[in-house]
Amino acid sequence: MTDNKKQGLIGGILSLPNDNPKKTIFVAVVLCLVCSILVSTSAVILKPLQQANKAADIKKNILAVSGLLTDDADVNSLFEQFEVKLVDLETGDYSDVDPATYDQRKAAGDSERNVTLSSEQDIASIGRRAKLAKVYILKDGDEIKQAVLPIHGYGLWSTLYGFISFEADFNTIGGLQFYAHAETPGLGGEVDNPKWRNLWQGKKAFNDNGELKIKVIRGHVNFKMADAVHKVDGLSGATLTSTGVSNLVNYWLGDHGFGPYLKKMSAGTEKE
Repeated sequence: MTDNKKQGLIGGILSLPNDNPKKTIFVAVVLCLVCSILVSTSAVILKPLQQANKAADIKKNILAVSGLLTDDADVNSLFEQFEVKLVDLETGDYSDVDPATYDQRKAAGDSERNVTLSSEQDIASIGRRAKLAKVYILKDGDEIKQAVLPIHGYGLWSTLYGFISFEADFNTIGGLQFYAHAETPGLGGEVDNPKWRNLWQGKKAFNDNGELKIKVIRGHVNFKMADAVHKVDGLSGATLTSTGVSNLVNYWLGDHGFGPYLKKMSAGTEKE
């Protein structure tokens, strides 16, 4: 078909009355085509910026859970203090896979790089997990000051993604921080409340026998009660979210999560 015939066809359609079905369909198709091109182009152009913003947000949350984030902080400069490594969760040893090229969420969906959890194991309701997981080690020279571990699990309405930090003994909790969830604002959403997050600071994950004891309880912790150092106040009116947080923390600090790694680090038997 020649350009003149094309123009004649288009011109003919456009010259039809506005209420003509042919013109309506033609305009709708052209509009959809133009919009789809614009959206696709924008997505391609903005993808690098979105990825950079996502990486920056992760760094901010790691700094926040470590107590290093301030309003005027140079995020990239501060984050350079951390050494990023991959841990084989089965053995607790460091992996030689390059963490810079590793996507833990994608690995969790890859049958060759993940582990499917049994119903008994899956107290965090995540279904499967990657075989390797990132850890962020804060050092002062050769001395470890803190370790930040990524955690996730199901609450009431959503999967919560966050980080938990440990002091140099790999038992004392330095902080807990979630960066993505869809829990109910004012109820389960109070996981973001700084007052509640601060309750985790100084708590002990394990008892003197190395048993995992950390737990979110219903109500408030009475500091005279037994094992108060292992207990955190529940969220008022959000029992299921509180239970979900307790479960996901226990999963990731347990034998099927970072447990083997934490035991080796606390005993000083980690392998590079």
